[in-house]
Amino acid sequence: MDLLLGTVLLRPYVFAFLACYLLGAWLQFGPRVTWVFLLLGYLTAFLSEYSSIHLGFPYGDYFYIQTTRDRELWVMGVPFMDSLSYVFLAACSYSTALFLMSPLVRGDKGWELGDQTRARRSRAVWILGGFLMLLLDIVVDPVALQGDKWFLGKIYGYSSPGAYFGIPMSNFAGWLLVGLCMTRLFQLLETKWGTAQRGLEVLGISAAMAWGPLLYLSILLFNLAVSFAIGETCLATASSFISGTFALMALSWTAYKIGHPKKHLPPPPSSLQS
Repeated sequence: MDLLLGTVLLRPYVFAFLACYLLGAWLQFGPRVTWVFLLLGYLTAFLSEYSSIHLGFPYGDYFYIQTTRDRELWVMGVPFMDSLSYVFLAACSYSTALFLMSPLVRGDKGWELGDQTRARRSRAVWILGGFLMLLLDIVVDPVALQGDKWFLGKIYGYSSPGAYFGIPMSNFAGWLLVGLCMTRLFQLLETKWGTAQRGLEVLGISAAMAWGPLLYLSILLFNLAVSFAIGETCLATASSFISGTFALMALSWTAYKIGHPKKHLPPPPSSLQS
């Protein structure tokens, strides 16, 4: 119990992001999907990390430095908070992909996603979600590798430094593979058990629709801010360019959808259940 409490106190930003996932996914997909993916997503992430530190697959040959072993929870050589982070990274990536691939409608209370039946089952949402998760890692992993310069701490390293700010290309290939697996898992869960929740709007925008893109953006901004704060200007510039290019495309597409809204409201929640 002391280690679990220490994990929360040592990594408050992780649990703040996790809380956003729990609330947002509950609103958009319902409690069953939210809790089942929390468990299965964590197990998937843990197995991928455990495999990598022992076999070098899928992320390449890396290792954890157990300097915080006595202050936070570790599971078989893997930090608990690290595997847990994959859950909200995958979920907000999937939710963002669903937002981008679904129509927008203007309802009586504000903006909502339109009929998502086709998008929720589409290969495009799954693959886009996997690539969005990879994009997060391209921004997150290099600054995490510099954890000794900020409050994360130096918790991992690679046997051979990679070409991208110390990160090897094998890591990104592994993240794409795991991202595709986890977003596919989430898609299967939410098409089977998901329910569309309506009724909570903030400033005329459905919270169920907006939580994923907002959490995704928050994670990017948090890591960009850390990159600038620790003086990694080249890294911060590269990350800003990569994430900013995607953000500009996403904003342009969203602006187009706002300018060409669908006329009909989404079907009632019962008809969205599989």
